[in-house]
Amino acid sequence: MAGALALGIPTAQADSAPHGRDTLSGTKPAWATAGSDRGATDDGNEVSARVYLAGRDAKGLADYAKAVSDPSSPHYGAYLSARQTQARFGPTRQQKDAVTAWLKGSGIEVTGVNQHYLSVTGDVAAAERAFGTQLHDYTKGGKVYRAPSNAATVPASLHGAVLTVVGLDNAPKRAKHDETLPPPGPVFKNAGPFSAYYGSRTDRSLPSAYGAKQPYAIKGYTGKQLRAAYGAKSRNTGKGVTVAITDAFASPTIAADAARYAKRNGDPGYRKGQLTQVLPDDYRYTEECDASGWYGEETLDVEAVHAVAPAADIVYVGGASCTDDDLLDSLAKVVDNRLADIVSNSWGDVEANETPDVAAAYDQIFQQGAVEGIGFYFSSGDSGDNVASTGTKQVDTPANSAWVTAVGGTSLAVGKGDTYQWETGWGTTKANLSADGTGWDALPGAYTSGAGGGTSKTVAQPFYQRGVVPDALALANGGTAKQRVTPDIAAVADPNTGFLVGQTQTFPDGSLQYGEYRIGGTSLAAPVIAGVQALAQQARGGQPIGFANPSLYDRYGTASYHDVTDHPLGAGVSLGVVRVDYVNSQDDSDGLVTSLRSLGRDSSLHAVVGYDDVTGVGTPAAGYLTSFGGRHHR
Repeated sequence: MAGALALGIPTAQADSAPHGRDTLSGTKPAWATAGSDRGATDDGNEVSARVYLAGRDAKGLADYAKAVSDPSSPHYGAYLSARQTQARFGPTRQQKDAVTAWLKGSGIEVTGVNQHYLSVTGDVAAAERAFGTQLHDYTKGGKVYRAPSNAATVPASLHGAVLTVVGLDNAPKRAKHDETLPPPGPVFKNAGPFSAYYGSRTDRSLPSAYGAKQPYAIKGYTGKQLRAAYGAKSRNTGKGVTVAITDAFASPTIAADAARYAKRNGDPGYRKGQLTQVLPDDYRYTEECDASGWYGEETLDVEAVHAVAPAADIVYVGGASCTDDDLLDSLAKVVDNRLADIVSNSWGDVEANETPDVAAAYDQIFQQGAVEGIGFYFSSGDSGDNVASTGTKQVDTPANSAWVTAVGGTSLAVGKGDTYQWETGWGTTKANLSADGTGWDALPGAYTSGAGGGTSKTVAQPFYQRGVVPDALALANGGTAKQRVTPDIAAVADPNTGFLVGQTQTFPDGSLQYGEYRIGGTSLAAPVIAGVQALAQQARGGQPIGFANPSLYDRYGTASYHDVTDHPLGAGVSLGVVRVDYVNSQDDSDGLVTSLRSLGRDSSLHAVVGYDDVTGVGTPAAGYLTSFGGRHHR
């Protein structure tokens, strides 16, 4: 499993297990420490878990995924169909039967089987017998959760058929089934005044900042402006390409909202069948996951992809909840049915909350996708280095996976005539207008948000980052082992230079009404890059790009990218925009607040010349799509 281990995938290890057993490394979470141990879990408590199957050839899957994704490989682009992938790398009937027999013999009930995992339930005593470990209660974040006291083991007689088991620990809390989706969330509006394009409107009566009068924030960029910024020509529309979007739940008004938005903002209308949805039979954890809050995420993703790649087909694959299990199921649907060429994913969590068992399940899906020519794009996060939000410097997951493209964020200036002016790394500080109107309080103000990035603590440096990512970043966690650094590429994310979206929302009187507002986050950057990749795939004659990172890094330092820095107008020249917001987010009945939002100030992360941990290799330039006109050579 050397190839898999280099990418941080836990594997069964016989040398550390009792005689006749193989250890599933990574199945004891890091938070289950001796100091937080509160004793044995009651034997009668129920355990629900998933036993993931390793398939016929786990090492071969990782090796083939790398070979078909690497432009320097003779097997580059030699993708398999979904059926071929399962036949070559999926589990055999014999493996499923052997795993099922072992589980049942331990007193575990198998409630479901598919080509990825077995769903199982049983009491704690049966789970302990099956997996050769004791389950204890541990404190985590002020709450108590169950977890193995040692890594789980499986019988060596299964010959490596089990990849991992997920669910022996029960953090976070599970909720009830059979819930229905709530109505759209409360209305949000931008107050204005606005700039129509970057710098078009400036209030000279407001105080200066950084030695100049700063312009009002734009109302929100549209597809025409984004396409111009990232090098799209009229002939590049994404025709013949399918982009999948995964999120949790599903907006009940998405089709009408997307059609109305396109008509109002100059995007081509949707063809019949161009936007489709694949939804679960039921939803779970709607309150815990704030289901209606996900409607805006789907709306942003769909409208952004269509704005950048207006002819691409879009299939939305909704998760039954915001849990790993349900999001994994959505990703598996895309891979198992080859639903798309490109998958945009605007969700994630911090790396400290990821356990290696779950990471292994994700990576197996990503590898299978790579073998089929499917590329996965994940937002890198909206809290910079995460210190302000978690107290610990860390990256986001699944963006930290070596098998996905992590998309970072920028602040974007598109000028008059849809001309690209510059970008900074996205990092925002906020300073309110002083009470007397003569200055900005404590400029640059407090940090609010910024593009996620940094150095993983759990994933080794992948081959494609060698020679591009500076050692100062790859070794930032100390020691001699180089680690994965995120992001890989970037696009507009700053909500202050963000994208205009249209969505049905709930107004104070209880009515549902369509409205438009500006939004951002790397949740915007991911679908924008997915759209650009659809254009690139069309430019190369429809041949899928697949897992894109080797190709992206192969183009590093060329005209394919804008090399983004925090000071695009010169060293020492800082930038910002003026924002006027409703205090109550919907009208001026509670007053307005005016603030200066600084650009290019992302926590401890910095966009510099060359690769950096805010924007990766940069943002797509006109040369990016041009480079896909034929086989690219450095």
